[in-house]
Amino acid sequence: MPLQLPDDLMHSSVFPHPVDKVELVETHISWVLLAGDHAYKIKKPVNFGFLDFSTREKRRAACLEELRINRRTAPMLYEALVCISDNPVEIHEDSRDPPAEYAIRMRRFAQSALLSSVLKIHPDALSLMDDLACHVAGFHATADIASISSTFGTPDSVLAPVQQNITQLRQQINDPALLGIIDSVEQWTQTAFARLKSVFAERQTSGHVRECHGDMHLGNIVVLDGKPLLFDALEFNASLRWIDRMSDVAFLVMDLQMNARPDLGWHFLNKWLESTGDYQGLRLLPWYLCYRAMVRAKVAALRLAQQEGDARLSALEQCRAYLELAEGYTRPQPRALIINHGLSGSGKTTHSQYLVDHCGLIRIRADVERKRLFGLHATESSQRITGGIYTEEANLRTQTYLEQLAQTVLEAGYPVLVDATFIRREPRERMRSVATALQTPWLVLAFEAAPATLRERAARRAASGHDASEATADVVAIQMEHYEPLAENEKSDTLSINTDTPPDWSRLLPVFCAQTRLRSVFG
Repeated sequence: MPLQLPDDLMHSSVFPHPVDKVELVETHISWVLLAGDHAYKIKKPVNFGFLDFSTREKRRAACLEELRINRRTAPMLYEALVCISDNPVEIHEDSRDPPAEYAIRMRRFAQSALLSSVLKIHPDALSLMDDLACHVAGFHATADIASISSTFGTPDSVLAPVQQNITQLRQQINDPALLGIIDSVEQWTQTAFARLKSVFAERQTSGHVRECHGDMHLGNIVVLDGKPLLFDALEFNASLRWIDRMSDVAFLVMDLQMNARPDLGWHFLNKWLESTGDYQGLRLLPWYLCYRAMVRAKVAALRLAQQEGDARLSALEQCRAYLELAEGYTRPQPRALIINHGLSGSGKTTHSQYLVDHCGLIRIRADVERKRLFGLHATESSQRITGGIYTEEANLRTQTYLEQLAQTVLEAGYPVLVDATFIRREPRERMRSVATALQTPWLVLAFEAAPATLRERAARRAASGHDASEATADVVAIQMEHYEPLAENEKSDTLSINTDTPPDWSRLLPVFCAQTRLRSVFG
């Protein structure tokens, strides 16, 4: 009798190791059998157009590809390709006869280790997002880069899956309201593509298209030994994996928003941007956020044909939620240019983090970008740079670069916070002129603390060696000598924040939103 999957494998006796109970996790393209210390992933014999597992050899090739690409980020999870025989039914690594099917054997982990579950109970989700952003940035930095002659990442290859999503969604849905949303998104897609076509081409030729993950949502990230790891990269279609790295990032930002944690999405995005410096990629973020929401809507729609009753209704509502989210990404968002102002140690970076996360700001840290201009990592000492990086010439170079980055973020459609001391009037006025030129709201966040507090914080931070700032207590003293207080005409556009005690954001946030015309990401 031919092998009946997954039923024939739901018995402990077919496994070559101790198994008390076999559990099944099913997706629209795979069966995953949880057995003892291992998990076995089997491809379903399906063909959805964007993936083709219709033959055994195609499924074997997909398994091998899955092993290769996931060992880049989680080698400890992906153990081997195994064979499944049908007479008798058993699983083993080697097969003298052609096997009935193939599977990937993985190290099993608790479902509670998935990031989607961990975030519900983790005591410091922000630090976890920092670790994840660094993990993703490091992965992207070492990922293979698409050649200029490749079709990966070209404008046509970017547009093709978007159009395919729309076509396949229409095939699965008959709800007039949902079809109306699809029509709206499609119209925006056509307009946006015409505007961004040259940007897609530039990104491809400048090395931003790489062999990425391709499916980077909360269910494909696991936390092991306290560290987040990407797994289950998209193996079945190379063109959906060889993508702009901003497309990878957008998937997780979108998924965090769908799961009611938009603050973590902005936190992750900002840490990734700080690590990579890819602020130019923000021009494409709305496009990729919309695309990723449409991908998840399609996945939910495909499940409609495989479900009945309450499960089918749940899939339909999930599809509706993703479509509404996708449509939201097509609408312009409020912008503003905000600067931090205050001496080193006044808590500018620490305490503005709340606004970054809760108002969807893109933060540009002067300490980080100054070092990037000189080829230094954020926490790397600048002592090896001949002449130093804090000369008047270096200051002017950094100021000019910060203005360029602020303009880049604003033109991409996002509010920006420039995090620097801005203790001199001229740099403040130069940055204000950027806001004036782009006709966007302007605000100064004036951070203050007692002199003793400033010196203690600067000394403690310098001793740790874990921050981009190199300001010491002596530097704070020098800043005090050269400090130029806010003029009267600046104070009307200023929000003062004393950090001797933790700021009361329940009081300050409404004031901030009123002055910038921004709103909380939580509505």
